[in-house]
Amino acid sequence: MTHPAPLPPSGRQFVIRSGDAAAVAVEVGGGLRSFRVGDVDVLDGYAEDERASAGRGQVLAPWPNRLADGRWTYRGEPQQLPISEPATNTASHGLARWLTWSPVQQAADAVTLQVTVQPQPGWPGRVTLRTAYRLRGPELTVTLSARNDSAAALPVGLGMHPYLAAGAPVDDCLLDLPVTERAETDDRGLPTGRVPAEPRHGWRIGDTQLDTPFTGLRREPDGWAHVRLARPDGRTVVLSVDGAWRWLMVYTGDKAGPGRARRGLAVEPMTCPPNALASGEDLAELVPGATLAGSWRIGLAGL
Repeated sequence: MTHPAPLPPSGRQFVIRSGDAAAVAVEVGGGLRSFRVGDVDVLDGYAEDERASAGRGQVLAPWPNRLADGRWTYRGEPQQLPISEPATNTASHGLARWLTWSPVQQAADAVTLQVTVQPQPGWPGRVTLRTAYRLRGPELTVTLSARNDSAAALPVGLGMHPYLAAGAPVDDCLLDLPVTERAETDDRGLPTGRVPAEPRHGWRIGDTQLDTPFTGLRREPDGWAHVRLARPDGRTVVLSVDGAWRWLMVYTGDKAGPGRARRGLAVEPMTCPPNALASGEDLAELVPGATLAGSWRIGLAGL
């Protein structure tokens, strides 16, 4: 009797191509494992024989970032989610990161993956998540959506966790960050208030450590905002977000682990800030059948 070859830790691999660009989405978590244009890594991803670490490329839903003590209230009833980040005693990055996602549409240059998060302790609703990846030449567009399939309204937040490949330590990169506010946070990374933030233009990261939620995005007339990371090799990675993403979590990867620390800059589009299930800030209240969706794009400047 023959047995099928074991799958890699991230499950089935969904490779899409356009010209000399290739991206790989994965079955486990529905996230983005890699994106390359020619021989250049645009994302600091992970190998096929590895498991996603430090949130690398993952989908953050039905809430992004940390929830204090895993506690929130739904329709007057206290909810207790499992603590997934013991160091901060928080429930972090939702419930979909390790679920098995299924392909619902596939083409040579595009794939859409889907999963349903079922009601469970601490999460009372049913929400169907879709992540669509589409390559057009050297640019990748990602669209994440959540549909409330419950019988009652449900608060939802979305996020994703790409790391922009620095090509070197992030210290030597220059950052354009079009923001006007940031959240002040406590030692658990939970917001305590907002303060003004100067937009960054050509700012050398140096030894600055960031694990910071930013908002007040400055947008172009089409409603999109653009983050640029200029690398020492002369390449510039551009990540652009549409109006659904009100927040960007920027993380210099200081705790990303041996050999990975400060190798890539996480720029995480989020529809709401950390602790939003408890605070209600910028949460989407989805009536039954309603959908929250947002798109972001990534590529190399000048291609």
